Amino acid sequence: MYNADHSLEFSFESCSSGVVMVEEWKFDVPTVGTKHLPPDPRYMEALTSQGYGFEAAVADLVDNSIDAGAKDVVIHFLRDGDRLVSLLIVDDGCGMAEDELDVAMTIGGRRDYQHGALGMFGTGLKSASLSHAAAVTVVSRTRMSRPTGRRWNMERAKTGFQCDIVEPSYAQSLIDRYAGKPITWHGTVVRWDGVKDFPRNGGPEQTERYLARIISKLGMHLGLQLHRFLARGTFNITIAVEDIATGLVVMDFGVQPVDPFGYPVIGHPDYPRTFKVEVPSVGVVPMHAHIWPPKSSLAQFRGIGSLLETQGFYLYRNDRLVQAGGWNNFRQPEQHLSLARVAVELPSGASDVFRLTVKKDGVSISPEFIAALENATDDSVTFTGYLSAADTTYREARKRAGVDRKPVIPPGKGLDPDIREVISDELPPLIGEDPIAIRWQTFEGDAFFELDREEREILLNQRYRAAVLGGRRGGLNDAPMIKSLLYLMVHEVFQRERLGSRDKDNLQLWQSVLVAAARAEMDRLSDRDGE
Repeated sequence: MYNADHSLEFSFESCSSGVVMVEEWKFDVPTVGTKHLPPDPRYMEALTSQGYGFEAAVADLVDNSIDAGAKDVVIHFLRDGDRLVSLLIVDDGCGMAEDELDVAMTIGGRRDYQHGALGMFGTGLKSASLSHAAAVTVVSRTRMSRPTGRRWNMERAKTGFQCDIVEPSYAQSLIDRYAGKPITWHGTVVRWDGVKDFPRNGGPEQTERYLARIISKLGMHLGLQLHRFLARGTFNITIAVEDIATGLVVMDFGVQPVDPFGYPVIGHPDYPRTFKVEVPSVGVVPMHAHIWPPKSSLAQFRGIGSLLETQGFYLYRNDRLVQAGGWNNFRQPEQHLSLARVAVELPSGASDVFRLTVKKDGVSISPEFIAALENATDDSVTFTGYLSAADTTYREARKRAGVDRKPVIPPGKGLDPDIREVISDELPPLIGEDPIAIRWQTFEGDAFFELDREEREILLNQRYRAAVLGGRRGGLNDAPMIKSLLYLMVHEVFQRERLGSRDKDNLQLWQSVLVAAARAEMDRLSDRDGE
């Protein structure tokens, strides 16, 4: 029972001992004072173990550049011959004077963010950088101040929060190094050393492969997260690779915007349209609902991830995309909703309805917003009606294709999940059938592949694996091109009760050509190793 003073009484009147116990519940925990408990220096390790991905960490630093008013940002990979040595993020923003730099480099230090700023928590520079580098150096100059610098070395930081003061002459030289490209009168350089993601050995080929892979991923990530800024034409991001031994820039390209709503033609005549969600604690939240045209092969549709993951809500905070897809517990993703994407503009202030992660790569949405979605409308159209329209658009496009494709036994383990998803989108799967696995196995003969129809497996000859992969390390889902093509060639064989003469002839033909191709690749690999 509740008393007038909001205390809660528990009564136990039927105890065997006959004792009646009444306890008053304390709604506020009583205290008798305070005690100062500063963080242990090892807190640095916890701060830098928040699961920052490489691309998300770099994006956090670019956010800082945008907040500083930068027009140009250069992401600079420095290599010394075959070895990558440093990564620098350079901008032509307003820069920081010495006292401002001290605040920026203080653990827990937080400046006053202007309205519309992308920064929020005040930890991104330190946690993002030291998640991926053994040391981070920041050198900055304002129009009215000389270059100044600070450096966090992880080994010293975790034993006593000792931040190094950068020698002024070096701070000046680092600013001068990027004079006019992009720094003019003011700007900031963030330098990462001991980058954990950089390849340690393996020679020039491993370095080239790493750069090709990471720059592609980084360009796509930044192009997507910051597409609104990049599309304005007044803000640019350049990714470059320089050999410090020769001074040659061996790679230099601009990041292009990747607009997740950049379809050339509409997918449905009634969309896009804007739904208004009435959320009591924050007011009206607008949602711009889009339906992509079916069967699109554009990078901004298929290139940003699985279609099961990229349908749903695209949440923006101050024009920065902080979540790309997902239904946030509103519903489960499904293939028939792969054309549905909804842009949501988050309120500018902090709110318990939308809670942004520290890494700015996702948003937790409260049940209050999810419940309000049921009543969201645009004129007489409900949000549920929008989902039905997206579903119908997808299904009707399949019917209009004009080809009634027969159901097939789907692929299983050994093929990348994204490829399996595309195959299931193009070829209806047979319900209740075990999938076809694809794996490497040691053969006695020289055949390129074998089919185990009973076990539903396509077996590839381990002898040719290194040649197929070009000497790269393999994995469960390696060689996606070869595996995909082989599946498309032979999947119907698994549905036959017996093989006819045409099937046997085709299998022999494919076998002969693939063995010849594999041997040619082995010869090329051997010649390259002998150079």
